[in-house]
Amino acid sequence: MDKYLLTASGRICCLRCTAKSTRTKLQCGRPALKASKTQKCQFHGGRSTGPKTEQGRSRIAQANLKHGQDTRASIHKSSQVKVKLRQLEDIMYLYGMTTAPKTRGRKPLGYIPVRTKEQARQLMQLTPLGG
Repeated sequence: MDKYLLTASGRICCLRCTAKSTRTKLQCGRPALKASKTQKCQFHGGRSTGPKTEQGRSRIAQANLKHGQDTRASIHKSSQVKVKLRQLEDIMYLYGMTTAPKTRGRKPLGYIPVRTKEQARQLMQLTPLGG
């Protein structure tokens, strides 16, 4: 791990970003920011100091945005819809209404598979078609 980096054809000597790639295990080749306490470049968190106050920390935890778009409430609502769709797919296979391949991938949180016709009847009585 090199501590210093020569830039501008060797005329400028500066600290090197200490971040390492998880894939290649190589050190970042960018210069670290002067204001960075952790010796990181702007792409690896050199400008970020994080929330300092308790109010700031709680605000970040409450928002909990994923990729800047979805809040916890919208993620939970989306997960509930996915559970209903997955269970409806189980019912369709149970009654022989489709021969298409089942949906691949991770099951949504709260998903309980429907394996018998009695479970399907109970589920249809509990949840109306509109909601």
